[in-house]
Amino acid sequence: MGVYRNRWDIIADILRVASGNAKKTQIMFQANLSYSVLQKYLAGMTSASLISYEDNTQCYVLTDKGSAFLEAYQEYSKSNRHLAKKLNAVHTQRSFLEKLCSTTKRAP
Repeated sequence: MGVYRNRWDIIADILRVASGNAKKTQIMFQANLSYSVLQKYLAGMTSASLISYEDNTQCYVLTDKGSAFLEAYQEYSKSNRHLAKKLNAVHTQRSFLEKLCSTTKRAP
């Protein structure tokens, strides 16, 4: 089973592909999206000025705002991974404490 991607992950994937001036099909395959999902994201991202469409090349290109998003996303993603590891350690410690306080008897 694959890893779930949230909205920010998908946007970042599309922006990474578009940073190389990509056509819709390239974005769809490299970002691993269905055509209908891609259409929805491209419309929203173009409207938000994260990418723009160039008629002469028929490619999507990364804008300055899209580049700023990618930089901020990379920092967010790094912090998120760090916090997830810390949270996992806290849950492990909590489980250990709960086991120590358990009232069930263990067999010798």
